[in-house]
Amino acid sequence: MAQNGDSPEQLTLLRETVRRSRTKEPAGITSSVPIARIAVDVSLPHLDRTFDYLVPDDLAEAAQPGTRVKVRFAGKDLDGFVLARMESSEHEGKLSRIRKVVSPEQVLTPEVADLCRAVADRYAGVFADVTRLAVPPRHAKVEAEGLKCSQPVQPVASTSRSEWAPYPLAGGFLNALTRSEAPRAIWTAVPGADWALAFAQAAAVCAAAGRGALLLAADARDLDRLAAACTAVLGPDGFVTLSADLGPTARYRAFLAALRGCARVVIGTRAAAFAPVADLGLVALWDDGDDSYAEPRAPYPHAREVLLLRAHRQKCAALLGGFARSAETAALLESGWAGELIADRTVIRAAAPAVHIAGESDTDLARDPAARAARLPHRAFEVAREGLKTGPVLVQVPRAGYLPSLVCQTCRAPSRCSTCGGTLRRTGGSGPPSCSVCGRPAADHRCPECGDTRMRAAVVGARRTAEELGRAFPGVLVRTSGGDSMLDFVPDQPALIVTTPGAEPVAEVGYSAALLLDTWLLLARPDLRAPEEAVRRWFNAAALVRPAREGGAVIMVGEPSATPLQAVVRWSPEGFASRELEERRTARLAPAAKLAELTGPTDAVADLVARVRELVDPQAGLEVLGPVAVDDETARAVVRTPRSAGTSLARALKEGQAARSTKKLVGAVRVQVDPASFG
Repeated sequence: MAQNGDSPEQLTLLRETVRRSRTKEPAGITSSVPIARIAVDVSLPHLDRTFDYLVPDDLAEAAQPGTRVKVRFAGKDLDGFVLARMESSEHEGKLSRIRKVVSPEQVLTPEVADLCRAVADRYAGVFADVTRLAVPPRHAKVEAEGLKCSQPVQPVASTSRSEWAPYPLAGGFLNALTRSEAPRAIWTAVPGADWALAFAQAAAVCAAAGRGALLLAADARDLDRLAAACTAVLGPDGFVTLSADLGPTARYRAFLAALRGCARVVIGTRAAAFAPVADLGLVALWDDGDDSYAEPRAPYPHAREVLLLRAHRQKCAALLGGFARSAETAALLESGWAGELIADRTVIRAAAPAVHIAGESDTDLARDPAARAARLPHRAFEVAREGLKTGPVLVQVPRAGYLPSLVCQTCRAPSRCSTCGGTLRRTGGSGPPSCSVCGRPAADHRCPECGDTRMRAAVVGARRTAEELGRAFPGVLVRTSGGDSMLDFVPDQPALIVTTPGAEPVAEVGYSAALLLDTWLLLARPDLRAPEEAVRRWFNAAALVRPAREGGAVIMVGEPSATPLQAVVRWSPEGFASRELEERRTARLAPAAKLAELTGPTDAVADLVARVRELVDPQAGLEVLGPVAVDDETARAVVRTPRSAGTSLARALKEGQAARSTKKLVGAVRVQVDPASFG
């Protein structure tokens, strides 16, 4: 019966239309290159390979290498990237069709796809996980904006090489860039060098030769400095900034600008390591030891290693710079893979501040018997007082907060919350201590060991230090930098700038002095890389101080005989890095050896270790440390081989994970190859 005025004839016509739409013949397969090789977005190790699909005639023009597509896989519609188009397939079974081209934008270039495969193999990971790091999520609105780039690319605003004058071999490196060659260098900057300007000038040389450059900085503050330098050297439209801090929309817009060649130079943080730079001629990274370069998502690649792989595979120049030097860069120099850009010792001594350790001599101890025990010895006060006459004074404190950790006044037992067991702390000068975990006040705390109600500081934080210095130097401005309150620059006027490591602002004409306090705390971190990290932090802070000839002085408070402190006194980052590399070689640690950390359920870790033992060649020198219990359910094991067998170790880890994935064994194991921290 017809309803709502519809006649039987109309209903019959409607049913016929619906039937025809449901039985509509699909589009034919294109006759021109009908097969698409696709990387499907699947993170299962045993499915980490490409799959062939048929290209429908109506999608043939859009489904080009690098485009995003939708395909049917294991009964679901999944995303993927077209990697290649082919005339035929080696697959003997029936092939499915591409269901949809999500966007005709070719976002995964062949060079970046090749890099993603290399990174996945290097870190025993999955190609799909790496492409998520390399290609940001799509924003259709941004693609529809019709971004157009000026053609041709604007010439560089300056071709000066002034910042490279102190380094005798820098001229040869830059000349090789002009000839489109691929030199590789480890650059140890002189104290006070404007590294951002030096990077911008190297990029300008590369861009003037018609090739692209990719420059990486550790964090947003360093990226701002690099952007300012690139603006001065390349012009405001001469580079593209790519960073995760931009937000999803702005980041995708910057990504498309780089992809479409709006500028030859791309700068960014860790997220830009895979940036699609056309005709790449130079990759450069500042301060490679910074832990910000370690990716926290699987397969946990380090930006330094990504750029080194990229330099090798794309045959471009590589430049790793810093005031300090990591063991990894020392290994590159030792192997001959890279050359050294360093100034003469006379130039370094002229640019460096005078560095001393409190209590380093009998004279110091005679004047101040407590110099080695006091947190702020007399000499430190003298240097700060003298420095305040001519400019700002930097005070570096390893811990943030006020009193971040408390212990019993009598027995020194850690003071803990009676509710949850968290560490007690003070966040200000008044009020009772509170728990660092649950936040509950502990007004009636009593030590369970000795019964004393009194507490003292185990570690003094930056805020408490600032308070103490404010009392010691009345009338002097005291500012703090760290955490959520970061300073970028400070003017050239007397002030005490109290910071945590890595949060030091740049002084307008350099600091007149610096106090590096509680050096023992950085060295006592439960990490085998703690000495290298501490030295890097100290060099970075000391490099902000004026030269000794202008009165610049640095006082370190710690053990005078400690090798890391002596490296800063002698201003010898290269010597310390070589020593650190030799110690790691003796201990069979990265970068002298290839190692991987396996963490997960106890049974799963043991199973993967057993599989790796079977897969690695007995001649490869495989060594297994552990597994050891992390908690009741989790274990950790370390597997390592000589560096020469690193490729086979990564392959064995990948195959072991794939075998577990195929059998759908319970318990995921996290695999980190050459982890940034190891303790």
